[in-house]
Amino acid sequence: MNFTDLGVDQDMADALAAKGILEPFPIQEQTIPLALDGQDIIGQAKTGTGKTFGFGLPLLQRIGKDPAPGVVALVVVPTRELCVQVTEDIELAAGNRPTKIVSIYGGKAYEGQIEQLKAGAQVVVGTPGRLIDLNNQRLLDLSNVREMVLDEADKMLDLGFLADIEKLFSKTPQDRHTMLFSATMPGPIVALARRFMSKPIHIRATDPDEGLTQANIKHLVYRAHNMDKDEVIARILQAEGRGKTVIFTRTKRSAAKLVEELNDRGFNAAAVHGDLGQEQRERAMAAFKAGKKDVLIATDVAARGIDVNDVTHVINHTIPEDEKTYLHRVGRTGRAGKTGIAVTFVDWDDLHKWALINKALDFGQPEPTETYSSSPHLFIDLDIPEGTKGRLKPSVASGAPSEKRTGPPRDGARRDSGRSRTRTRTATADAPREDTPVAAGTHDGQGSEHHDGNSAPRRRSRTRRRTNRPE
Repeated sequence: MNFTDLGVDQDMADALAAKGILEPFPIQEQTIPLALDGQDIIGQAKTGTGKTFGFGLPLLQRIGKDPAPGVVALVVVPTRELCVQVTEDIELAAGNRPTKIVSIYGGKAYEGQIEQLKAGAQVVVGTPGRLIDLNNQRLLDLSNVREMVLDEADKMLDLGFLADIEKLFSKTPQDRHTMLFSATMPGPIVALARRFMSKPIHIRATDPDEGLTQANIKHLVYRAHNMDKDEVIARILQAEGRGKTVIFTRTKRSAAKLVEELNDRGFNAAAVHGDLGQEQRERAMAAFKAGKKDVLIATDVAARGIDVNDVTHVINHTIPEDEKTYLHRVGRTGRAGKTGIAVTFVDWDDLHKWALINKALDFGQPEPTETYSSSPHLFIDLDIPEGTKGRLKPSVASGAPSEKRTGPPRDGARRDSGRSRTRTRTATADAPREDTPVAAGTHDGQGSEHHDGNSAPRRRSRTRRRTNRPE
């Protein structure tokens, strides 16, 4: 079956085909025909099952190939990252149409978003706070919305957005077409659906690989010492076949500390967490998707929207709060039939949490394996080459030649000297060796940047003058 078999317009099917998206997922097969007919839908599906196209394609088709300027479709999402991801997917589907899609979320300047609204954007994808803010300022008119989607409703409930969602529903016409998607269906979400939807059909779609989850993902659970975790992670990142890797931390501070540590060890790491500006988070995510960074460190909230198919490893730096969070985290890998590896560190104080997760998911591993960076089973479990250390060698570490060297010299000053010469852009071939005497109080290699071939004493004198220069 293909998308046109489901009733999707040819131009949108062509736009998807151009990106290699040819066959619909189960959630799409079940929702698209009903949604095209205007049926209100409650879709129960996990992140990564293809639900964005499940509601995005009907939404675009129902507003027409060339809709008049003005907002007629609204998609509400819980986080900024998911907002960007959903917008990209809808823009992809609308690639052969003049339809304009705009992202509305906090952490970014108002001006650009307002300009897009004034320019006549027809589809708005946004987070509740900024949507209500612009609506209150009469910059976002929701009175003509015909299509409304609530995505990851359970997450919005967790984040305390329920009152905002009710307010947004009240700003739209009662006869709108509504679709609600949620991984779970807690009582307040069911009540919300009953109040604001018209005779919805409940569709529970499984991930195409949901039955193979345990087979596709290798789950490794280690009881690790907090002081040794970074060293263990650095070895895991050198495992055979390791591709893009997502590391989850409990706090923003832990994420910031870990990304600095891994970059210092020579890895290409980026982070997304709440202490970063929105543009920084978007740049980090874009670099990860493009492969410029192959390690992404994230907190749970910031991780909503990590929709990358070629993640090979997920590492839980700290244990998730419950089994739902565990499944959401490890679901970043093992997608579309590919295999993945999920590694979870359990602190001594968190053994009770693991016991609950183990029981809920029936892992059959009540006691995590005590593991250190030198443990032989770590190397065997993850296919890490024997003798691997926790820091990349300079020849392996990526980055420009001017990037600072990580780690101490291994083979003496002569090798250090060679690295110093390649790092210094204006150094000449006749730069003195680092074992040449230098003035007291200076560090190795200082003064070679403007060396003109004169004697060592003169070089020492010039070094002293530069060193004593006022700050």
